[in-house]
Amino acid sequence: MEMKKVPIALLFFVVNLWPVFSQQDPVTSHYMFSTMSYNPGSAGVSGRICATALTREQWVGFDGAPSTTMFAVSAPVNPFGISSGAGLTVISDRLGFDKDITISASYAYILELGQGKLGIGINLGMLNKTLDPKWYIPSGDAFTPPSGDPLIPENKESYVAFDAGLGLFYQAEKYYAALSVTHINQPKIKYSKGTPYVSRHYYATAGYTLQLPNPSLELLPSVFVYSDGKITQFNVTSLVRYNKKAWGGVSYRLGDALIGMIGIELYNGLRLGYAYDFTVSDINRNSGGSHEFVVNYCFDLVLGKSPMRYKSIRFL
Repeated sequence: MEMKKVPIALLFFVVNLWPVFSQQDPVTSHYMFSTMSYNPGSAGVSGRICATALTREQWVGFDGAPSTTMFAVSAPVNPFGISSGAGLTVISDRLGFDKDITISASYAYILELGQGKLGIGINLGMLNKTLDPKWYIPSGDAFTPPSGDPLIPENKESYVAFDAGLGLFYQAEKYYAALSVTHINQPKIKYSKGTPYVSRHYYATAGYTLQLPNPSLELLPSVFVYSDGKITQFNVTSLVRYNKKAWGGVSYRLGDALIGMIGIELYNGLRLGYAYDFTVSDINRNSGGSHEFVVNYCFDLVLGKSPMRYKSIRFL
């Protein structure tokens, strides 16, 4: 077996399969763009229709390394005159033998609070987990085939489970703060050789816009924390934005990666971003880092374009 295949196989079984799927939610460096994937309370809070697409290739060079694609759209709605937001999120995530697809619809009740808006949201959807193992067993009596262990899966299996999450998202002109939990019902995945479950994941994030002495420059610091109750991951990000059109900076994911980020807003309001993760853990010996691209477009329903007056730190 190739050396690069061994860590992913071990990671999959030790961390993700039995008896609980731990830290199963995909990691993203552009967490400020992908809020809908982990916090339904953000739906419609910006007051505009927003669509975001994100793709991430993690640990380039490893066979079976994580690969993630996300798409999310949200909009303000007013059913029965109630200020609200609605959204749809689709996530495709691959890791080792595991291939997941999540589709969820979000609703947020939005109320004016202080200098900003608070979104209280819920998402409901389905999680399709597919296990497609492909084993390579060396010849010789010292190696046991998968059929020799009742807990090792041999054949492709797929299971669909109900999934749900909750979130609070507060946004003002110069800052935002949010709390959320995904997989609140801890969906059980009924495979033929066991019934693992997807653990709850808890998220907290906050950010601020600080005007620098140069009126064309802003500093955008933010933090992002998530945990499954056993493993906790911290992200700290500092971006500098020029004329509200271009940004760049660095982020650090504690114990995992140092991240460089750049982005630009085109004249039609389309925003493009790229992040490269310089892996700082032991994986860096065999990994080419991680690449992440994001495309975002927001517009006002009446104007049909992104208004210049909007100054959200989240760029959305």
